Amino acid sequence: MIKIIAFTIFIVFPVFAIEMQPSLFVNTIPMEKDGTMAIGENVENLWEKVGDKHPLLKKEVLTMAYEGYSKMIDEGLIEEGKPLTIIDFDLPSYEQRLWVIDFDNQTLEYASLVAHGRNSGGLHAEKFSNIPESYMSSLGFYLTGETYVGKHGKSLRLDGMEKGINDNARARAIVIHAADYAENSFVKRHGRLGRSLGCPALPSDNFEAIIELIKEKSCLFVHASEPQYRRQSVFIKEWASS
Repeated sequence: MIKIIAFTIFIVFPVFAIEMQPSLFVNTIPMEKDGTMAIGENVENLWEKVGDKHPLLKKEVLTMAYEGYSKMIDEGLIEEGKPLTIIDFDLPSYEQRLWVIDFDNQTLEYASLVAHGRNSGGLHAEKFSNIPESYMSSLGFYLTGETYVGKHGKSLRLDGMEKGINDNARARAIVIHAADYAENSFVKRHGRLGRSLGCPALPSDNFEAIIELIKEKSCLFVHASEPQYRRQSVFIKEWASS
């Protein structure tokens, strides 16, 4: 009986060790902070293709945006294959700080200037609000809506997906539209873009193409290094302490 038990233990142990090998292998793959291999791999693949060409797009911001984008897909808010749009308000307004990304094809479709709200700041957006008539930009994740033609021409409605952070976007009429103060020519005269009433305003040369690409339920992420937002967001919980 003792010999049989000893033989059984000898056989079981190697099988257990073999079963553990895949997880050990997975841990050798570089991961992003959220610990999700799918997010890490997708971001790494895209970063290899566009990181050098677009140095203003920070890898941390891309990872954060993709984390929320993936969550919106998981929750059925957007369909797989929809583009991801990122705005990084850490950058000054004279820089291209809006990017539209096609993750299916691993390409960056657009890089553009974008204006922020007049009460958010001058050269940089530094203050953010969800309050009507604050004339500030709002951070966070949005779902793009329908297009319409208004006083700025073709425009795209936005629905804020984060309660208390940007969920008043539609009521505030926060939309993507073109504006003459969002042009390179304005930067040349003033050293920065002009400012909106809270809308992410684009130059006239690319706004229609961008609106057509991202309209009707795609993800927009508006970022700034704002600790309070990171603590409150339901889409990027893993970044709350960073």
